[in-house]
Amino acid sequence: MSGGETVPADDRGLLLGDGLFETLLARDGALEEFDRHLARMTRGAAVLGIAPPDAAEARRLAEAALAAQGLARGRAAVRITLTAGAGRGLERPEGSRGRLICAASPAPAPAGPARLALSGVRRNDTSPASRLKALSYLDNVLARRQARAAGADEALLLNTRGELACAAAANLFWITGGRLCTPALECGVLDGIMRARVLEAAAALGMEAAEVRAGPAALEAAEALLLTNSLMGVREVGWMDGRAFGPHALAAALSSRCS
Repeated sequence: MSGGETVPADDRGLLLGDGLFETLLARDGALEEFDRHLARMTRGAAVLGIAPPDAAEARRLAEAALAAQGLARGRAAVRITLTAGAGRGLERPEGSRGRLICAASPAPAPAGPARLALSGVRRNDTSPASRLKALSYLDNVLARRQARAAGADEALLLNTRGELACAAAANLFWITGGRLCTPALECGVLDGIMRARVLEAAAALGMEAAEVRAGPAALEAAEALLLTNSLMGVREVGWMDGRAFGPHALAAALSSRCS
């Protein structure tokens, strides 16, 4: 299903958030990191007990969505959604089939550094869904709304233990003394596609990198903060809760390698 087709009123993704999604970047019609995104969706489907997506069908629908929106040139966001199909109530009906939905929209590159604000919304690291690209994103929506009210454009979330987790729609990195750090997946963090690419880039550059469990005090000595996702790539943070950050050479090197 792509373009302007209708989602049935009994779809479990619509009713219960029962499903997964992936958002990937298309440049001039080419779907970037498609295989990695589909592999992550397949792993998530196994956790949720949903039949895995058909890669060929997902690619066909994604390309059809791009064509329908006239996005054969430039940057576009392609969202691939996998729902658990039809059925009301918590238990899925016997023999229910999943539903693939694809949509595309323009995706201009972010302008300048991000402004980040610590949110009061906590990431539930005890939930399996915190490590999946699950449809239920209400906490992220509320956190982003708080950030906007604070004059920022992105929110920083802690988990239930008070540890650094992620942004509302991005993974978090910071650089201290030439060392790159990011919250461990056990903190309730999505295994981001760009997160993995940044860790690979750091290794290629000979840069020390670590996945850690740390509280917000770890950012006090940080020389740079970075946000990453498939659409923005690597974006430096220029301001967080009153503190300004300047451009950082290592951040620029990571961004260049991942662009």
